[in-house]
Amino acid sequence: MKQKKINSLFILMLLCHWAIGQKVTISGYIEDDASGEKLIGCNIYHKASQSGTVTNTFGFYSITLDQAEMIQLEISYIGYATNTISVKGNTSQSFNIKMKGEVVFDEIEIIATKDKKIENETQMSTIDVPILQIKKIPALMGETDVLKALQLLPGVQSGGEGQAGLYVRGGSPDQNLILLDGVPVYNANHLFGFFSVFNAEAIKDVTLIKGGFPARYGGRLSSVLEINLKDGHQQEFHGDVSIGLVGSKLTLEGPINKGKTSFLVSGRRTYIDLLAKPFIKQSFKDSGSEGDTGYYFYDVNAKVNHTFSQRDRIYLSVYGGNDKFYFNQTDTGFGNKDFTDNGLGWGNLTGALRWNHVIHDKLFMNTTLTYSKYRLNTEVSLGTEFEDKSKDLISLGYLSGIRDYAAKIDFDYVPSPRHFIRFGTNVILHEFNPGQFDLAQVSASSGINFKQTLGQPIKNATELALYAEDDYEITKKLKVNAGLHLSGFSVDDAFYTSLQPRLSMRYLLPKGIGLKASFATMRQFINLLSFEGIGLPTDLWLPTTARVKPQESWQAAIGVAKTIGEDYELSIEGYYKQMKNLIAYKDGSGLFELTDWQDRITQGEGEAYGLEFFLQKKTGKLSGWIGYTLAWNNRQFSALNEGRAFPYRYDRRHDISVVAIYELSKKINISSTWVYGTGNAVTLPKSRYGATENYSSQNYTYINSVEQYGDRNSYRMSPYHRLDIGINFIKNKNKRTRTWSIGAYNTYANNNPFFVYFDTDFDTNTRVLKQVSLFPLIPYVTYSLKF
Repeated sequence: MKQKKINSLFILMLLCHWAIGQKVTISGYIEDDASGEKLIGCNIYHKASQSGTVTNTFGFYSITLDQAEMIQLEISYIGYATNTISVKGNTSQSFNIKMKGEVVFDEIEIIATKDKKIENETQMSTIDVPILQIKKIPALMGETDVLKALQLLPGVQSGGEGQAGLYVRGGSPDQNLILLDGVPVYNANHLFGFFSVFNAEAIKDVTLIKGGFPARYGGRLSSVLEINLKDGHQQEFHGDVSIGLVGSKLTLEGPINKGKTSFLVSGRRTYIDLLAKPFIKQSFKDSGSEGDTGYYFYDVNAKVNHTFSQRDRIYLSVYGGNDKFYFNQTDTGFGNKDFTDNGLGWGNLTGALRWNHVIHDKLFMNTTLTYSKYRLNTEVSLGTEFEDKSKDLISLGYLSGIRDYAAKIDFDYVPSPRHFIRFGTNVILHEFNPGQFDLAQVSASSGINFKQTLGQPIKNATELALYAEDDYEITKKLKVNAGLHLSGFSVDDAFYTSLQPRLSMRYLLPKGIGLKASFATMRQFINLLSFEGIGLPTDLWLPTTARVKPQESWQAAIGVAKTIGEDYELSIEGYYKQMKNLIAYKDGSGLFELTDWQDRITQGEGEAYGLEFFLQKKTGKLSGWIGYTLAWNNRQFSALNEGRAFPYRYDRRHDISVVAIYELSKKINISSTWVYGTGNAVTLPKSRYGATENYSSQNYTYINSVEQYGDRNSYRMSPYHRLDIGINFIKNKNKRTRTWSIGAYNTYANNNPFFVYFDTDFDTNTRVLKQVSLFPLIPYVTYSLKF
């Protein structure tokens, strides 16, 4: 009898323990109530257990909690009213959540969410800039530019006046992994770097990672820029048209099958060439010729997505963009036509097919197939067309670029609120065209028909990667993100491998201060060979080879973060980065040479370190940020500067940016930016010697001399600073929103240096250093209509 009581008690204890230990998982998607747009990084918080999670890139969430009669979750996302939901907690279930969006920044003051604070996040060196904030920042010629907005952040620099390139923590543009819907974009600029290829009207989310890289990212040394396109409105048809001084944009989105299938199409084109065409043709005609010249660029984004079931969704997105410069002229004489036809074109084409599958309530899978292509094509031809329509023709073409086919599979596994595990693998098939010349000569009069291709052969390579990481809350105070990234690269007979550890951690100090630290190693197998100067499309993408070693880096950072009050986020970070096997042209080498490109380069090392201060306010009537960077950035190559270390061209000691957006009313908002930066480092001759000849009749001296240069990049141009101002006038009527945007770039017309050079002052027979400035005060006006 006694034994039976003991057995019964033991069984009862097991049942109680089983009941207490029972877990349930609530999972699903979080989306905008009106459009059905999935919300990335939306916060889900369970107050009773003081635990939570966030949605992934596709709006999926999963949270596992102790079984209860009812479970109450608090859902918060910037720009949306906080939503508290109650679900039955006796069994696991799928539960989609709709968030009601406020009219962000334009109509009411949004209160920041209390539970998602910067000091609680494991990741450091990461900045999210709301796309609506980016749209309100004053822009060059009124063209909203994501990359130019990111240049206003600490640790990020531009290449020069008006340029859209990114130089992150001492890195170069090729060291940035720029992803558009998960696809690498190799050339992110239009008009030689003055505009970026990203149309802000089609963008949903922008995230920049400068250090402490999670293991899921690889292949670049300096940064990850992740840009996600909108999915398209699932309930109603909407449009947005914008007309500016240099170009126009049109965006259309809507449902194909309400609640299940939607689309987005967005296009942009400049039209200065079209407006100027009649005047240019008349100019040629006045000179006795026929001809035309011009330049334009365009972008097209398209996306469609379909929901098969609660567990399966598919996305197809495509981007295409191109720049085109052209010049042609025809002269007629004695019955013959002498003609010349020249063109320079470059652009990107990308595509992504993604399939989301919820394997079970804790495991999410995304499979992606991608295509990316960048191509530069230059054509020059001249000849004569005779009266009998026969031709003598000589032509020269130059073609270079890179093309990728890739496949990857990623998993998100959330076993409990304390763990967020990610793992996956990918493979990329690269095709590099290092530059080929196509020569042709056709002569009807002499019977010549000659064609030949010269230059470097196309090279193929395969890049592989495997990763795993866990965002693990060890205690309420200590949280870490630890992972490994294994990569490999096969080219010709060489095969490189690399195991890259990644670690980020956060420790909560008293008074709500988050102490953060990170360490990451990176390896890069592809290189951009470029000249230090304006970002030309002639820069070459080239692979690691048996002779050219892969670029490597390690970066460590430490900092503090704190939310001040309800609205302000403050972060202070210090970082140190070392880089190996960087590439550069040898002195005297150039692009258009027929020798092996590997003989024209040298490899060396780099070092970058600095301190960053960032105070940001994303919400309320007044929003914006203040950023300051104190930085050093050096390079050392055995074949350059006699092997001595020298400042990188974009070494900038001090960099300050102030961005402010203020809502005067529902109908008017004003914005301004002010930037200051130490001048770029350049190389100038320090002396010259040679023969001198005097020409008294012309009153000048001609010096046939040789210039002797000092240390590389030892001269500093003048500091750069400017003020931009913009005003938006908004009117809402009958579900339409009309906006007039007016403003000015470089409002006080500072003569910022674009480049400097030596010239001779013939009045005094002396050499003088002259500065060329690019942009004075440039006003803009833009009209947009949303419907």
